[in-house]
Amino acid sequence: MSDMQKMKPRFTTYLLMPMPHNPITTTLHGVFLDVLGIGVLLRGDSGIGKSELALSLVNRGHRLIADDAVDFTKIDADTIMGSCPELLQDFLEVRGLGILNIRVMYGDSAIKNNKRLQLIVKVAIFPNEELTKIDRLHGVYKEQNILDVNIPQVTIPIAPGRNLSVLIESAVRNQILKNTGYNASEDFINRQHNLLNKNHER
Repeated sequence: MSDMQKMKPRFTTYLLMPMPHNPITTTLHGVFLDVLGIGVLLRGDSGIGKSELALSLVNRGHRLIADDAVDFTKIDADTIMGSCPELLQDFLEVRGLGILNIRVMYGDSAIKNNKRLQLIVKVAIFPNEELTKIDRLHGVYKEQNILDVNIPQVTIPIAPGRNLSVLIESAVRNQILKNTGYNASEDFINRQHNLLNKNHER
């Protein structure tokens, strides 16, 4: 069996999945993208730079699903699919540039129609006193309840000189590892404990 034949059933899983008779839906403000195969919702205060960040990610090869308003539909107990309202399809509004047609600018590969929501990334400006309180070992993680489904959320502080596109990609890679059961913070703590125990035994 070829690789494409092996992939086809997985590719069509959501396409063939029957929708609920009365689907539960909601519309949220933010930018929804496919980053490394993960559906990522960018959130933050208006004017903080979500669309500029999304444009940077598209420029790095990731895919835009929806800007400004994202329609989410709960299709089973733990699965939420996000899509773009028809009027906004393909468009991204960037302050100073106006409305951009991402499909026309970057091609069809820069757009995706829908994706399962698996991670929320909140970008925020932190006062200096709050920055010092951030847990540097574990980061700023929590869960956000959307349509009765708990979605992992990470908050990334905005500061001059920070490469937010790289940080978003790293957050996604880290979430992919967490989905497999690996946690870098726990790995570091265990390694530290093992080293302390070895030194104590000497």
